[in-house]
Amino acid sequence: MQVQDLLKHTDKLPNVPDVVRELIVLLNDPNANYFDISKKVAHDQTMSLKVLRVVNSAYFGLSRKVYSIDEATVILGLNKLKTLVIASGFANSVKSVEGIDLKEFWRDSFRVALLAQWLGKRTDAVDAEEAFTAGIVHNLGRLLLHLTEPNIAQEIQVLVKTQYISRTKAEMDKLTFTTQDASKALMDLWKFPPELGEAVRLHKRPFSEENPQPLACILNLACYLNACIRDERDEMLVVDGFPKAVSKAAGLPEKIIYELGEALLLEDDLDQLLA
Repeated sequence: MQVQDLLKHTDKLPNVPDVVRELIVLLNDPNANYFDISKKVAHDQTMSLKVLRVVNSAYFGLSRKVYSIDEATVILGLNKLKTLVIASGFANSVKSVEGIDLKEFWRDSFRVALLAQWLGKRTDAVDAEEAFTAGIVHNLGRLLLHLTEPNIAQEIQVLVKTQYISRTKAEMDKLTFTTQDASKALMDLWKFPPELGEAVRLHKRPFSEENPQPLACILNLACYLNACIRDERDEMLVVDGFPKAVSKAAGLPEKIIYELGEALLLEDDLDQLLA
Protein backbone atom coordinates (compact mmCIF):
# COMPACT_ATOMS: atom_id res chain seq x y z
CA MET A 1 0.00 0.00 0.00
CA GLN A 2 1.11 3.57 -0.75
CA VAL A 3 0.19 6.64 1.26
CA GLN A 4 -1.66 8.09 -1.74
CA ASP A 5 -4.03 5.11 -1.64
CA LEU A 6 -5.58 6.55 1.51
CA LEU A 7 -6.31 9.82 -0.28
CA LYS A 8 -8.31 8.09 -3.02
CA HIS A 9 -11.26 7.72 -0.66
CA THR A 10 -12.15 11.40 -0.85
CA ASP A 11 -15.68 10.73 0.36
CA LYS A 12 -14.26 9.57 3.71
CA LEU A 13 -11.75 12.38 4.23
CA PRO A 14 -12.27 14.89 7.04
CA ASN A 15 -14.41 17.71 5.67
CA VAL A 16 -12.51 20.74 6.88
CA PRO A 17 -14.46 23.80 5.68
CA ASP A 18 -12.86 25.90 2.95
CA VAL A 19 -13.26 28.95 5.16
CA VAL A 20 -10.95 27.37 7.75
CA ARG A 21 -8.20 26.75 5.23
CA GLU A 22 -8.65 30.23 3.75
CA LEU A 23 -8.48 31.80 7.20
CA ILE A 24 -5.32 29.90 8.13
CA VAL A 25 -3.64 31.33 5.01
CA LEU A 26 -5.06 34.79 5.68
CA LEU A 27 -4.04 34.79 9.33
CA ASN A 28 -0.48 33.88 8.31
CA ASP A 29 -0.35 36.93 6.05
CA PRO A 30 1.33 39.85 7.88
CA ASN A 31 -0.56 42.26 5.59
CA ALA A 32 -3.99 40.82 6.36
CA ASN A 33 -6.53 43.24 7.81
CA TYR A 34 -9.25 42.67 10.38
CA PHE A 35 -12.07 43.51 7.95
CA ASP A 36 -11.16 40.68 5.53
CA ILE A 37 -10.73 38.25 8.42
CA SER A 38 -13.99 39.09 10.19
CA LYS A 39 -15.87 38.88 6.88
CA LYS A 40 -14.69 35.29 6.40
CA VAL A 41 -15.44 34.37 10.02
CA ALA A 42 -18.96 35.73 9.61
CA HIS A 43 -19.57 33.29 6.73
CA ASP A 44 -19.31 30.30 9.09
CA GLN A 45 -22.09 30.22 11.68
CA THR A 46 -20.42 27.71 14.02
CA MET A 47 -17.20 29.69 14.07
CA SER A 48 -18.99 33.00 14.52
CA LEU A 49 -20.89 31.69 17.53
CA LYS A 50 -17.69 30.34 19.10
CA VAL A 51 -15.85 33.63 18.61
CA LEU A 52 -18.71 35.61 20.18
CA ARG A 53 -19.02 33.15 23.07
CA VAL A 54 -15.33 33.44 23.92
CA VAL A 55 -15.30 37.25 23.67
CA ASN A 56 -18.33 37.45 25.96
CA SER A 57 -16.89 34.98 28.48
CA ALA A 58 -15.59 35.87 31.92
CA TYR A 59 -12.05 35.52 30.53
CA PHE A 60 -12.29 38.95 28.88
CA GLY A 61 -14.47 40.51 31.63
CA LEU A 62 -16.19 43.01 29.34
CA SER A 63 -18.79 45.32 30.84
CA ARG A 64 -21.20 44.80 27.93
CA LYS A 65 -22.17 42.13 25.44
CA VAL A 66 -20.46 42.07 22.03
CA TYR A 67 -22.64 41.08 19.08
CA SER A 68 -20.47 42.23 16.17
CA ILE A 69 -17.97 39.83 14.57
CA ASP A 70 -15.92 42.85 13.45
CA GLU A 71 -15.57 44.05 17.04
CA ALA A 72 -15.04 40.52 18.40
CA THR A 73 -12.09 39.85 16.07
CA VAL A 74 -10.38 43.07 17.19
CA ILE A 75 -10.91 42.21 20.87
CA LEU A 76 -9.63 38.66 20.42
CA GLY A 77 -6.53 39.60 18.46
CA LEU A 78 -5.12 37.63 15.54
CA ASN A 79 -3.33 34.92 17.53
CA LYS A 80 -6.32 34.02 19.70
CA LEU A 81 -8.62 34.15 16.67
CA LYS A 82 -6.32 31.84 14.71
CA THR A 83 -6.39 29.37 17.59
CA LEU A 84 -10.21 29.37 17.67
CA VAL A 85 -10.50 29.07 13.88
CA ILE A 86 -8.28 26.01 13.74
CA ALA A 87 -9.83 24.42 16.81
CA SER A 88 -13.39 24.92 15.61
CA GLY A 89 -12.66 23.85 12.04
CA PHE A 90 -10.90 20.59 12.86
CA ALA A 91 -12.91 19.51 15.89
CA ASN A 92 -16.11 19.70 13.85
CA SER A 93 -14.69 18.06 10.72
CA VAL A 94 -15.53 14.45 11.67
CA LYS A 95 -18.43 13.18 13.76
CA SER A 96 -17.52 9.52 14.31
CA VAL A 97 -14.60 7.21 13.49
CA GLU A 98 -14.46 3.46 13.97
CA GLY A 99 -11.83 2.51 16.55
CA ILE A 100 -11.20 6.05 17.83
CA ASP A 101 -12.73 7.90 20.77
CA LEU A 102 -12.99 11.30 19.08
CA LYS A 103 -13.39 13.20 22.34
CA GLU A 104 -10.10 11.78 23.61
CA PHE A 105 -8.45 12.12 20.19
CA TRP A 106 -9.15 15.85 19.98
CA ARG A 107 -8.33 16.44 23.64
CA ASP A 108 -4.95 14.80 22.98
CA SER A 109 -4.40 16.84 19.80
CA PHE A 110 -5.28 20.15 21.41
CA ARG A 111 -3.13 19.43 24.46
CA VAL A 112 -0.16 18.76 22.16
CA ALA A 113 -1.01 22.03 20.37
CA LEU A 114 -1.01 24.04 23.60
CA LEU A 115 2.23 22.42 24.73
CA ALA A 116 3.85 23.11 21.34
CA GLN A 117 2.67 26.72 21.56
CA TRP A 118 4.05 27.02 25.12
CA LEU A 119 7.42 25.67 23.98
CA GLY A 120 7.37 27.79 20.83
CA LYS A 121 7.12 30.96 22.90
CA ARG A 122 10.43 30.07 24.53
CA THR A 123 12.55 29.84 21.39
CA ASP A 124 13.28 32.21 18.51
CA ALA A 125 13.64 29.27 16.13
CA VAL A 126 9.89 28.72 15.56
CA ASP A 127 6.66 30.70 15.48
CA ALA A 128 4.50 29.77 18.49
CA GLU A 129 1.22 29.98 16.56
CA GLU A 130 2.61 27.77 13.79
CA ALA A 131 3.64 25.31 16.52
CA PHE A 132 0.05 25.34 17.78
CA THR A 133 -1.25 24.51 14.29
CA ALA A 134 1.28 21.68 13.95
CA GLY A 135 0.08 20.25 17.25
CA ILE A 136 -3.54 20.09 16.16
CA VAL A 137 -2.81 18.42 12.81
CA HIS A 138 0.09 16.17 13.89
CA ASN A 139 -2.06 13.06 14.26
CA LEU A 140 -4.52 13.52 11.38
CA GLY A 141 -2.89 10.63 9.51
CA ARG A 142 -4.12 8.22 12.14
CA LEU A 143 -7.63 9.64 11.77
CA LEU A 144 -7.34 9.23 8.00
CA LEU A 145 -6.23 5.60 8.35
CA HIS A 146 -9.17 4.73 10.60
CA LEU A 147 -11.58 6.45 8.21
CA THR A 148 -10.31 4.75 5.06
CA GLU A 149 -8.85 1.42 6.23
CA PRO A 150 -10.48 0.59 9.60
CA ASN A 151 -9.51 -3.11 9.47
CA ILE A 152 -5.80 -2.36 8.98
CA ALA A 153 -6.00 0.33 11.65
CA GLN A 154 -7.41 -2.24 14.06
CA GLU A 155 -4.65 -4.75 13.20
CA ILE A 156 -2.05 -2.10 13.99
CA GLN A 157 -3.67 -1.36 17.34
CA VAL A 158 -3.67 -5.06 18.22
CA LEU A 159 0.02 -5.34 17.31
CA VAL A 160 0.92 -2.39 19.53
CA LYS A 161 -1.12 -3.65 22.49
CA THR A 162 -0.32 -7.37 22.36
CA GLN A 163 3.24 -7.48 21.04
CA TYR A 164 4.47 -4.29 22.72
CA ILE A 165 6.09 -2.93 19.57
CA SER A 166 6.16 0.73 18.65
CA ARG A 167 3.31 2.14 16.58
CA THR A 168 5.83 3.28 13.98
CA LYS A 169 7.13 -0.27 13.47
CA ALA A 170 3.60 -1.69 13.40
CA GLU A 171 2.58 0.86 10.77
CA MET A 172 5.65 0.17 8.63
CA ASP A 173 4.99 -3.58 8.83
CA LYS A 174 1.35 -3.22 7.80
CA LEU A 175 1.46 -0.16 5.54
CA THR A 176 5.09 0.46 4.45
CA PHE A 177 4.60 4.08 5.60
CA THR A 178 3.69 5.83 8.84
CA THR A 179 0.64 7.84 9.79
CA GLN A 180 2.97 10.85 10.01
CA ASP A 181 3.57 10.40 6.27
CA ALA A 182 -0.20 10.23 5.84
CA SER A 183 -0.65 13.43 7.86
CA LYS A 184 1.74 15.25 5.54
CA ALA A 185 0.01 13.89 2.44
CA LEU A 186 -3.33 15.12 3.77
CA MET A 187 -1.88 18.54 4.55
CA ASP A 188 -0.40 18.73 1.05
CA LEU A 189 -3.84 17.90 -0.36
CA TRP A 190 -5.33 20.75 1.66
CA LYS A 191 -2.58 23.16 0.53
CA PHE A 192 -1.06 23.75 3.98
CA PRO A 193 2.44 25.34 4.11
CA PRO A 194 5.04 22.68 3.12
CA GLU A 195 7.26 23.30 6.17
CA LEU A 196 4.31 22.53 8.45
CA GLY A 197 3.79 19.18 6.76
CA GLU A 198 7.49 18.38 6.99
CA ALA A 199 7.51 19.10 10.72
CA VAL A 200 4.60 16.72 11.21
CA ARG A 201 6.26 14.05 9.07
CA LEU A 202 9.53 14.24 10.99
CA HIS A 203 8.39 14.91 14.55
CA LYS A 204 8.79 11.33 15.79
CA ARG A 205 12.32 11.15 14.40
CA PRO A 206 13.61 14.75 14.32
CA PHE A 207 17.24 13.64 13.88
CA SER A 208 16.54 11.48 10.83
CA GLU A 209 17.80 14.31 8.60
CA GLU A 210 21.18 16.05 8.78
CA ASN A 211 19.77 19.36 10.00
CA PRO A 212 16.93 18.82 12.50
CA GLN A 213 13.96 21.07 11.83
CA PRO A 214 13.22 23.16 14.96
CA LEU A 215 9.44 22.90 14.51
CA ALA A 216 9.67 19.08 14.30
CA CYS A 217 11.71 19.14 17.51
CA ILE A 218 9.14 21.33 19.28
CA LEU A 219 6.40 18.94 18.21
CA ASN A 220 8.44 15.97 19.44
CA LEU A 221 8.85 17.61 22.86
CA ALA A 222 5.16 18.52 23.01
CA CYS A 223 4.23 14.89 22.36
CA TYR A 224 6.64 13.80 25.10
CA LEU A 225 5.05 16.18 27.62
CA ASN A 226 1.58 15.14 26.52
CA ALA A 227 2.43 11.48 27.18
CA CYS A 228 3.73 12.45 30.62
CA ILE A 229 0.46 14.23 31.44
CA ARG A 230 -1.64 11.38 30.09
CA ASP A 231 0.33 8.85 32.17
CA GLU A 232 0.22 11.15 35.24
CA ARG A 233 4.00 10.95 35.48
CA ASP A 234 5.70 12.52 38.49
CA GLU A 235 7.28 15.88 37.69
CA MET A 236 10.77 14.69 38.63
CA LEU A 237 10.45 11.80 36.16
CA VAL A 238 9.28 14.25 33.50
CA VAL A 239 12.41 16.35 34.04
CA ASP A 240 14.73 13.31 34.16
CA GLY A 241 13.38 11.94 30.89
CA PHE A 242 13.18 15.26 29.03
CA PRO A 243 14.95 14.89 25.64
CA LYS A 244 17.71 17.47 26.09
CA ALA A 245 19.28 16.97 22.65
CA VAL A 246 15.91 17.59 20.97
CA SER A 247 15.38 20.64 23.18
CA LYS A 248 18.76 22.06 22.14
CA ALA A 249 17.97 21.47 18.45
CA ALA A 250 14.71 23.35 18.96
CA GLY A 251 16.66 26.36 20.21
CA LEU A 252 15.27 26.15 23.74
CA PRO A 253 17.34 27.43 26.67
CA GLU A 254 18.78 24.95 29.15
CA LYS A 255 16.66 26.46 31.92
CA ILE A 256 13.52 25.11 30.21
CA ILE A 257 13.72 21.98 32.35
CA TYR A 258 13.05 24.13 35.44
CA GLU A 259 9.88 25.52 33.84
CA LEU A 260 8.27 22.23 32.81
CA GLY A 261 5.95 22.26 35.82
CA GLU A 262 4.16 25.22 34.22
CA ALA A 263 3.61 23.26 31.00
CA LEU A 264 2.00 20.43 32.95
CA LEU A 265 -0.72 22.80 34.19
CA LEU A 266 -2.36 23.75 30.89
CA GLU A 267 -5.57 21.78 31.46
CA ASP A 268 -7.60 24.91 32.27
CA ASP A 269 -6.64 26.43 28.91
CA LEU A 270 -7.50 23.12 27.26
CA ASP A 271 -10.96 23.03 28.82
CA GLN A 272 -11.66 26.55 27.55
CA LEU A 273 -10.48 25.63 24.05
CA LEU A 274 -12.72 22.54 23.90
CA ALA A 275 -15.78 24.25 25.39
